[in-house]
Amino acid sequence: MDLAESIAKILISLIPITGIIMGGITILLFFKWYFEYKKYLIDSGKYQPFRIKDFRIFILLIGILSISAGLPLTIVFLYVSGISFPILGGLVPLFVGIGLIVFYVLTIGKNLQD
Repeated sequence: MDLAESIAKILISLIPITGIIMGGITILLFFKWYFEYKKYLIDSGKYQPFRIKDFRIFILLIGILSISAGLPLTIVFLYVSGISFPILGGLVPLFVGIGLIVFYVLTIGKNLQD
């Protein structure tokens, strides 16, 4: 039984490093694919430069996702530990999301290099 427990501990300790290596390989392959994709678009003449309008929609998406992650975290931390330091784990993404949505709303009427 002692040998089986030590083997299990070794296998469990290998799981995080395997995940990190696989995540790193995935990110590297994504960047290689993205580079090849951009190169193909430039060669075929279909490349369009970055536009602020796309950035604003990305900001809106991140704001909505931050609020939808921060609100439940805030509620759970309030329920579990009351008003204390762990509540910052929910308040930080909540207020970042609110700030990003405020930025999106404030820049609606502006002509930002469309």
